[in-house]
Amino acid sequence: MRLFVFLILVILSLVACRQQDSKRKELAVAKDTAAFTTIKWYDSVKDIGSIEAGKKKEILFRFRNAGTKPLFIISAEPGCGCTVADYPKQAIAPGAEGVIVAGYQVPSGTNGEFRKNITVTSNTRGNTSHIIFFYGTLKNEGDEPAKRTVDTATLQAIKSKELKKHLLLTQGKN
Repeated sequence: MRLFVFLILVILSLVACRQQDSKRKELAVAKDTAAFTTIKWYDSVKDIGSIEAGKKKEILFRFRNAGTKPLFIISAEPGCGCTVADYPKQAIAPGAEGVIVAGYQVPSGTNGEFRKNITVTSNTRGNTSHIIFFYGTLKNEGDEPAKRTVDTATLQAIKSKELKKHLLLTQGKN
């Protein structure tokens, strides 16, 4: 029995060491300016419409490696606990595409508008952090969707400003 426990501990430590080594390599790539590349987001801001409280929604954010070096997505960190994100763990070759998959668990008993973000860290020129957004309206089962507090023209202006700000951030300009 002791031998079995010892073997399990050895295996767990080897797995943990490999994961740490992999993360160190990814972080080294993120700091190596010679390995920087360019990311092109196809849809970094998404309106997911009206969604029922208590439900789960999956959102896909597509991108392409527009540079000449392999693209590494180092992390995808949601801005809140109701959102999770999954990202490609392998290098994305120049010209190849990838997807960040966000999962949003809508809190029960809530109503109204929401806006969520995910910070994506990669080995890209100018700025290694990219912020992707999704937004929509929450409703409870049987309720009418919440009325938007702004008219359509104002909402379009807000989206345009957010997109311009996002593009400036992702291009490394302030």
